[in-house]
Amino acid sequence: MPVTAIVLAAGSGSRLGTRVAKPLVLINSKPILMYSLETLADHRAIDTIIVVVSQASGDAVSALIKQYRIRKVSRIVFGGRRRQDSVLNGLRSLDQENGLVLIHDSARPFIDSQTISAVIKEAGVCRAAIAAVKVKSTIKEGFVSSGKARVRKTIARDRLWEAQTPQVFSKELLIKAYKRSARAQVTDDAMLVEKLGVPVRLVPASYSNIKITTPEDIVVAEALARHRRKIRSI
Repeated sequence: MPVTAIVLAAGSGSRLGTRVAKPLVLINSKPILMYSLETLADHRAIDTIIVVVSQASGDAVSALIKQYRIRKVSRIVFGGRRRQDSVLNGLRSLDQENGLVLIHDSARPFIDSQTISAVIKEAGVCRAAIAAVKVKSTIKEGFVSSGKARVRKTIARDRLWEAQTPQVFSKELLIKAYKRSARAQVTDDAMLVEKLGVPVRLVPASYSNIKITTPEDIVVAEALARHRRKIRSI
């Protein structure tokens, strides 16, 4: 079954406080985007990659793809105002044949091949699967009263999972989900599939598959990159 990866790289990086778009920010001298692109391109199950970028960073991303020789990238498309708009633009550029679609946020540079394989395998069986990790922290549901945040209750964490990417779906199912709920406000693709009443399989992933959002995340990411490079050199 063919697998197409859509890599979302249209983020501005405003919360990072950087002058360049988030996918172009350097982690130990390598742009964030290149980490996940290299991993996906090296994976034998991935047939082709579509990269979704902002219009401002399109030329720079294209040059990097050539520089790093990411040969599986078939096209670069422009993103939209919201994350889901960017995914939809990527879906519209897909070839006609059915198969699996893998969605990955470039802001998660440390995805590993084992997780990619596991999520693809599960999606091949049940049509919808996402990488996720069990929540480790104690989670409080809060409310605001008289301008002060207060605890309403503590939520049992044994049933809570933190969603990550990659998220993999059958192409037919994902397109149906977007057509049905394109205007809904969602934070990941699985939410749209859930609205169809289709079960989404949770695939245990790695806590190192962090999402880079704030300046503090850059510090953690650089440490993880050094650690990964050290392990590979042993």
